[in-house]
Amino acid sequence: MIATSQQLLYVSTELDTWETSTPGPDQDQICERCGYRRLDPEYYAWLRHRMEVAKQARQRGRLAAAQYQELRQRFNAVHFWAVAHLAEDMLLAAVDALSPKAYQPPQIQEWEPIPEPPASCPPVHLFPAAGDWPFTESVSPEAIAQVDAIREQALSLGWSEADLYQNRGRYRFPVGGDYGVVCFLHSDARVGEVTAEWIEIINARGTGLRFHSKPAMKR
Repeated sequence: MIATSQQLLYVSTELDTWETSTPGPDQDQICERCGYRRLDPEYYAWLRHRMEVAKQARQRGRLAAAQYQELRQRFNAVHFWAVAHLAEDMLLAAVDALSPKAYQPPQIQEWEPIPEPPASCPPVHLFPAAGDWPFTESVSPEAIAQVDAIREQALSLGWSEADLYQNRGRYRFPVGGDYGVVCFLHSDARVGEVTAEWIEIINARGTGLRFHSKPAMKR
């Protein structure tokens, strides 16, 4: 998950998240089609209402304890982000003003699949090699070499191979949380500091971004 001092958080209706400081001009539209929406007070209020419904379902025995705990952990992460980045008075006002039946959440829409390259010109990198993944992000040999250089250090700190190398996803890059560090090393970007919590990516302008590790429950 990329994070900087000016962050935007995209959240799915299942409480998966994707964070960025430099969304593309059509990023909101892409995210909406993938079931994500930029977190604002109104969307936060709707997600909070959904958690209340889940809590009631758990109390009535209609939702397993493990499922509820996973949802609660995911929502707590969204809640803490909202409190840190959005005005608390606006969040409270949105919660009070929410009309759950009238609110229209994001919904996943069908994409036209991207044609696979000809067999004579296979992609340089496919991770994972097997499985039904609708989207593949092209990565350069230079990006792979950079990740190879930090591989042992990152694995020793608890990162997974998928965190580092995955370039196939359920949704178009960078949405969905499937994509690894290698996909963010475009142009002249390079790897900086490596910690257990994040890996620094320094772009051509010298700005440092952070690719955050993902909770184990999301893998």
